[in-house]
Amino acid sequence: LGVLLPALWLPERRSQRRSRGCAMTGRGTPSRFLTSVLWNGVGRYVCQLQRLTLTLSRDAPSSRGVRDYIEEKVVDFARLNPGIVVYVCPKKSRVPTLEAEYLNGAVEVKTLTSKTADEIAEIIQKLATQSGLEIIRIRKPYHTDNPSIQGQWHPFTNKRSALNVQEIGRQCLSSPQK
Repeated sequence: LGVLLPALWLPERRSQRRSRGCAMTGRGTPSRFLTSVLWNGVGRYVCQLQRLTLTLSRDAPSSRGVRDYIEEKVVDFARLNPGIVVYVCPKKSRVPTLEAEYLNGAVEVKTLTSKTADEIAEIIQKLATQSGLEIIRIRKPYHTDNPSIQGQWHPFTNKRSALNVQEIGRQCLSSPQK
């Protein structure tokens, strides 16, 4: 124990630190394995968007699309998504913005200057279906926490090996063409 105790108190090296499940690759771009946020979908789906805040000006021309969206579509969106809280904050001479807060603590701010009500509806729907994680490169299209020691499954896993090598064997053993 006396030998191991000093090693426990050493500060972490930069190479030992991990930042939220993503690491840097040799290319210098962040990447991670394909995962589900908080095992979402295993029991039931939980929308990761927690709160939307629409900030707009009552009379600025750049906020016209946001005002139209609030008049026409915000009630329908709130009815379809009861788990998302929608706040509307009218402030004087402000740039219209949309602030999305997710369950993992991530906050995303979008500027809605001179957007139409339909464009704003598309932006909000896109934010409602995202997880709040940064969009980065996925290392592999598959990942498991409990990897198999037998290897990855493929269509010839439980088939006779003759099915797999039959054509190749005939080509190699046939007489060379002149």
